[in-house]
Amino acid sequence: MKILVADDHALFRESLRSLLEARQMTVVAEAENGRQAVELAWKHKPDVILMDLMMPEMDGLEATKHLAAELPEMKVVILTASDDDSNLFEAIKAGAKGYLLKDLQSDEFFALLDGVDRGEPALTPALARKLLDEFARAKGTESYSPDALTDREQEVLELMVKGVTTNRKLAGTLGISENTVKFHVRNILDKLHLHNRAQVVAFALRNRLVEQPQVDKDK
Repeated sequence: MKILVADDHALFRESLRSLLEARQMTVVAEAENGRQAVELAWKHKPDVILMDLMMPEMDGLEATKHLAAELPEMKVVILTASDDDSNLFEAIKAGAKGYLLKDLQSDEFFALLDGVDRGEPALTPALARKLLDEFARAKGTESYSPDALTDREQEVLELMVKGVTTNRKLAGTLGISENTVKFHVRNILDKLHLHNRAQVVAFALRNRLVEQPQVDKDK
């Protein structure tokens, strides 16, 4: 298993590297912030990225969103000291395949890491229960705040309603990269609690988030 370690504490990275290599796992790179983690992920294509949350320049949550949009085949597992429920929920929504606390016993840590390689989520039973309870509460009670989308996300949404739905066309119209478009679209889906672009267009029209396109009567 090829692993990238992202943490702003050098001593922790070195200790974790030693622990991983003692189990015959390969640490292909180390990052000290989220931005570097994204860059190194593109360069080394690891199987798993162990991502801290609180880092300078770009935090682990933002980096996870970028990686989920740009390199969805890579498995991001949050490895943090934060047991805050909101961090757990936001990390999973961002695309993380697991959420592990740094005070885990090594045997449990490696058992969960092995599970990630098989496609299983890396969650302790206690955190899995919290996650299921939160999703159960949220189901059927989700609401949309008109301030939820950024200005750029609103631009993307308006273009999608007008029929500009492919990443290439959206990128060309807005003058941004296709990877950036993917990032914005994923954020829109997450914020509106939807699963695809067709649902986004229908939801936007139904809730009047954008003006309905004018139909040319001469056609």
